Amino acid sequence: MSEAASLHAVRARIGDSEFDHDTAVTRREPGVYDIDLSAGWTIINAVNGGYLLAVLGRALADALPHPDPFTISAHYLTASHPGPAVVRTDVVRTGRTLSTGQASLFQYDDAGREIERIRVLASYGDLDDLPDDVRTSAKPPAIPPMDQCFGPEDGPAPVPGSSAITDRLMLKLDPSTLGWALGSPSGKGEMRSWFGLADGRDPDPFSLLLAVDALPPTAFELGLSGWVPTVELTVHVRCRPAPGPLRVSITTRNLAGGFLEEDAEVWDSADRLVAQSRQLARVRLG
Repeated sequence: MSEAASLHAVRARIGDSEFDHDTAVTRREPGVYDIDLSAGWTIINAVNGGYLLAVLGRALADALPHPDPFTISAHYLTASHPGPAVVRTDVVRTGRTLSTGQASLFQYDDAGREIERIRVLASYGDLDDLPDDVRTSAKPPAIPPMDQCFGPEDGPAPVPGSSAITDRLMLKLDPSTLGWALGSPSGKGEMRSWFGLADGRDPDPFSLLLAVDALPPTAFELGLSGWVPTVELTVHVRCRPAPGPLRVSITTRNLAGGFLEEDAEVWDSADRLVAQSRQLARVRLG
């Protein structure tokens, strides 16, 4: 076991999840929260968008009377970097079963001026109050058993485009979506993987916000490489996930004008669809 994996295992045993620590916000005053964005969740030099969404999600959970994100939409205005940030929230409406709020994350330029990085609008409720009926044609993704899948640690070199975040995730990718890693992308725009946190922390609604944006971009299987920055990301959390690893399936059907969409589904260990998302992202074609 590597030194990093050993540290993650120790954290899991003592109940000190790195994800919880690194997404925790400190209330400065009502509606205003401080956080030091961790370098541990970066891709190249930019902070991962799913991690950032979880940060804003936690701030809104404190600001609103309901605990769980049901739907959250984020527009990524400028790239976020590790270091100090402030989240400003505003309660738009509160009701018996749903409350709605908005939040923005700001960082500072060299002159100390605030720069808005992300703006979010979200509706919150209590997932435990939802009825149990399910009527769906959706089916869990057909991913091989985990011991037949591959993670970044199985390759001879780091996964292209990855960075510190891969040390904090448990990713086991479906071999049929790994053609890009062997120089033979399928052209199908699909990515499927087992997903978890490396320290063994079980999933919850906030880690689902990370899961939808944590896999390698589908652009890799379309034969493209490099950073694929998110423009807009909307996540629907459908139910509280059961303990155990998640399965994440992401597809892209259309790349045009330098933009593509990614549709994600997240399934838990009880074969329930626990989250869905769609994001619009830019690709560099040249």
